[in-house]
Amino acid sequence: MALATARHEFGEHDGINMSIEASTTFTVMEPLTMRKMFTGELAPDQGFFIYSRHFNPTVLNHSRQIATLEGTEAAYCTASGMAAISTVLMQLCSSGGHVVASCCLYGGTHALLNHLLPRVCNITTTFVDVRDHEMVKDAIVEGKTTVLYLESMSNPTLIVADLPKLYRIAHDKGVKVVVDNTFTPMLLSPASLGADIVVHSLTKYISGGADVIAGAICGSASLVNSLMDLHQGALMLLGPSMNAKVAFELSERIPHLSLRMKEHCRRAMVYATRMMKLGLKVIYPGLEEHPDHTLLKSMANENYGFGGILCLDMETEEKANKLMSQLQNCTRFGIMAVSLGYHETLMSCSGSSTSSEMNAEEKKMAGISPGLIRMSIGYSGTLEQKWIQFEKALARI
Repeated sequence: MALATARHEFGEHDGINMSIEASTTFTVMEPLTMRKMFTGELAPDQGFFIYSRHFNPTVLNHSRQIATLEGTEAAYCTASGMAAISTVLMQLCSSGGHVVASCCLYGGTHALLNHLLPRVCNITTTFVDVRDHEMVKDAIVEGKTTVLYLESMSNPTLIVADLPKLYRIAHDKGVKVVVDNTFTPMLLSPASLGADIVVHSLTKYISGGADVIAGAICGSASLVNSLMDLHQGALMLLGPSMNAKVAFELSERIPHLSLRMKEHCRRAMVYATRMMKLGLKVIYPGLEEHPDHTLLKSMANENYGFGGILCLDMETEEKANKLMSQLQNCTRFGIMAVSLGYHETLMSCSGSSTSSEMNAEEKKMAGISPGLIRMSIGYSGTLEQKWIQFEKALARI
């Protein structure tokens, strides 16, 4: 595990935790030093900092942790996951550019690609089923398409992308592959499977506490430097900067991410298996019946299971709402809330919440039924205690 051998950043006075550099601006001893920093002759990795919207020492240290986690040369953290996604797309695409993207994405990402980027930047997107590799090939317009964008495990339908095959298709046509790995940190390593850039909403599993909004962009050092370019860098000029105190908070949670992910995944596997035996329509890649089970098994890192998210298809929104109401208000199995990665189980009806930006046709193409409940499985309480709570709620409806 790369994190076990990663550089440990000590504090200013030899503290075992790194210090928080809360300053927005940084001094120099000689006037010429400032000129050299602005021309790029002296850089943050040499210990020279200009302004915290550019690079901040604490954020840079946390970004190095995230790069180690994802196995990339570099990374930089942002104020949110959507900030990471939007800035990297704006950096890679010019006006008149074209993106090919999975038809099943987080609703906010879908809205960005489908509505905002065409209106503001003249960047258009063709949405495809990433399991249909011929469809992906046909959608790429050579000389115009610059990005193939997808999620390693789709939100909310849990489709698993064949990253090595999609990488080869994209690179044969000179297209960069950007993968959102929010659902599967530790479990999947998209960069080792061919992704050029990996983005995260650190808000979810990496935070684990539902108390921090943050994101990250992982890739080459040249990508990170281009994002921070004083003249044309999307991160530098749009300014979705991570606060140094947030970076410190998150850096303290990385060491136990492995333990948390294993327990999320273990419980999701047990619950999915039992739910299926009860006759419920369960979507979970750990089940052999899932069409992408073998694919995920071939790509996943050992001992991390098949993910901490499962879906129940109750067919109608009314049935989904009844079950969620019982699970929260009567038996306390979980909480009705969006997001994921929390220690309590979080539940939402995707079609009317996190995928509500999509119209009926787009939801149908993505495979999102009106009664689809997305469950981010938590680890509070014992497994058996929580299962009894689930069974009681199910019996009530």
